[in-house]
This record gives sequence, structure tokens and C-alpha cells, in this order.
Amino acid sequence: MKALLVGLGAAGVGWLKKLENAGDMAIAVVEPNESRQSLLHGKGIPFYRSLTEAIEREKPDFLVNVTPPFVHSQVNHTAFDYRLPVLCEKPISFDYEESQQVVRRAIQENIPFMVAENYRRHPYVRKLKRLLDEGAIGELSAIDAVFYRYHQRERAYPVSLLKDIAVHHLDMIRYLTGQEGKRIFARNVNPRGSWDRELVSVNLYVWLETEGGIPVTYTGSLAARSSATPWSGNWRVEGTEGAIELVDKELTLITRSGAAKVDMAGDPPVTDCLGEFLASLREGREAETSGRQYLRTEALMHYAERSSEAAAILDVQLPDPGRDRS
Repeated sequence: MKALLVGLGAAGVGWLKKLENAGDMAIAVVEPNESRQSLLHGKGIPFYRSLTEAIEREKPDFLVNVTPPFVHSQVNHTAFDYRLPVLCEKPISFDYEESQQVVRRAIQENIPFMVAENYRRHPYVRKLKRLLDEGAIGELSAIDAVFYRYHQRERAYPVSLLKDIAVHHLDMIRYLTGQEGKRIFARNVNPRGSWDRELVSVNLYVWLETEGGIPVTYTGSLAARSSATPWSGNWRVEGTEGAIELVDKELTLITRSGAAKVDMAGDPPVTDCLGEFLASLREGREAETSGRQYLRTEALMHYAERSSEAAAILDVQLPDPGRDRS
């Protein structure tokens, strides 16, 4: 297969390595900043500044979109013009309406479109999900998640914790519960002493109720001066027959018999986002985090932002872009 990687910034370099490690994979790169071509020195990888030129000359089998979020849609639509399957970094767009338009087009034209949501693919998160599905703690009754980091980040555009990191955690909530959000209350805050000069909200507080009545609380911060959590956060999942704690990437199962660390040895390997995307293309099926599915995560992000602006609990209206036919 031939992949066209669009974007060779910091994240793009990471994706280049993934594609290089994917086995029998030809690669071409599109990047408007010509100086970035030096990163390909000695690799023999074709380099383009024009997306359409690269598509027409290289005739790739799929496209990986690792451009800044505000140009995601332009790249996605160009790929769709050539009927190219797309694996896109999150989010689909910072504009919720625009995200819906992109997904709707992919569905209507039957073009495979997946969003690279990697947190749910961590082995310990997959194990937690299996334990919940197996009824290890009975029925889910509540979830509490925390995320703490002191992460001063210089970016070409302002972006809040909600849109940059917490959207991953909202996706994990959907994945672990197997339920969609029903109502939400959120507060974006830029705390005293924050490193962000643009007053972008680096703290986030969320209360969410799922459609099945599970209450979820979430606290996140990119300006925390306490001990740091993993990027995926620390989680306490309560059930009718026990609880599971995910702390520093380790799982503890708590039942009437006591608390015990969960052994991960012997668990089946977990594919990353690229592996899942390629498998979905081979098998002719909808990817796990297809655009249609991931749009529901972006719905939570959208209503969380609206809730913070209104200082009110809001009902979550799920998007309906149509049914994926892949």
C-alpha cells in the first residue's frame, strides 16, 4: 500500500515513524514548509508542497491527515474529492458544524474516514474495558477521573485543555461505559498563576450523566503543581459488586475479597490507530473510531464548551450524520 502523510510537524514526524514501521508501506509526504524536507534526508521519500500534485502523481491508497486542526477540513475534503480513505488526527475540526459536514460527506460518498483516537487503545484501558464487560464489578454505578499535568505549551494558535487533551478523556468515558452522554455541566477555568498568557482555559471540571444514568465526574488541569498523572489520567470505576482503579497505568480490582493488582501478562496484543485503520480497510468494515462514531465524542466537547459559557446543565443532542456503509 502507499500512504500519503500530510503534515510533517512534531506529530507528523511521529506518524512518519509509524508508517515506516508498518511493514510493506510506500510513503510520500506533503508539507508546505520546505525546510522540513531535511527530516527526510536519506529516506528516499517523495516530498511535495502541493496536496493535489502529490495525490495526482503518487496515486496513494490512503491519506494520513496530521495538519493543524484549523486546516483538517480542507485536507479531508480534498482527499474526498479523490475518493481517498482518510485517517485524521483529532479533532475532526474545532468547529462542530464543520465536523458534521465532513462526516456527512464521507458517509454519503462511502469513503472510509477514521479519527486517530489513541487513548482508548492503550493496553491497560482495553483491559479495563474487558473487565467491565465481563461483569468483574457488576453493573457500573459511577466514574471519577482526574488528570493533572504542568504542561506549558507554546502553540501557533490558542487551544483549551478541553479541546487539546480532555477530548481524549471524554472519548474514554464513551468507550468504557458503552453509553452516550445525556446531560453535561462543565466549567473551563484559567486559574491564578496559570502559565497561559492568552487566558486560554487550562483547567476543566465536568459532571456528565450517561444515557444509562451513570454519573461521571472529571477534573483536569494543565497547570497543576501537584504530582502528575499519566496523559490518560487516573480513574476510579465503581460498580454494584466492587470497583476498579486505574492509577499510573496499573489496574487494581477491589471486591468483597479485597484488593488485587490486575495481571496484564498473556493479554492479546492491542493494535494502534494505524493498525485499526488498515484492518478496517482490509476487512471492508467501519473503523472503531470512524468519523461517524467520533463525532459523538466531539458532541460532548461541543456541549461542554456551551455549558461552560452558559454556566448551566445542558442536554446533549447526539448528531445524526447518517449510517456508515463501509
